Amino acid sequence: MVKPFSVRELLARVAAVLRRSPERPVDVATIEIPSGTVDVARCEIRYTDGERLALSERELALLGYLARNAGRAISRKEILAHVWGLNPDAVQTRTIDMHIARLREKLRDDPTNPAIVLTVRGKGYMFGGGKDSR
Repeated sequence: MVKPFSVRELLARVAAVLRRSPERPVDVATIEIPSGTVDVARCEIRYTDGERLALSERELALLGYLARNAGRAISRKEILAHVWGLNPDAVQTRTIDMHIARLREKLRDDPTNPAIVLTVRGKGYMFGGGKDSR
C-alpha cells in the first residue's frame, strides 16, 4: 500500500487476504461420522452398533489432519509434509492412497461413493464428515 492510506482501505485489504487464505485448523477430540464416533484420545472408532475398532497412529494422524482442515481440499504433498513429516519433492509414494483406502474401510465409508473422506480430483483429499455435499 502506498501512503497515505485510509484505515477503511487497510481493513478491506486485510479482510480480502483472510478470505483468500485457507481456514486455520481447529483441534478435535472426537470426530463424528455416520457410523459412529472417532475418539482421538483412545485411538479408536466407536460404532453405533457397539463395536470398537483401533486406529493406527498414522491413520489417526491422517484423519485428524483431514478433520482439522474440514471442507478444504488437501494435496498429497501437504499430507506427506504435515502427517508423514517428509519432503514431498524427494519422495514418490502411493502410501497416502493406501492409507486413505484402509481408513475408508475402517470408517465404513462406501468406496464407490465415499462421503467421509472425499477425493477431490486433481487436488487431493477432503474431510466431508459423512455429509453428501454433491
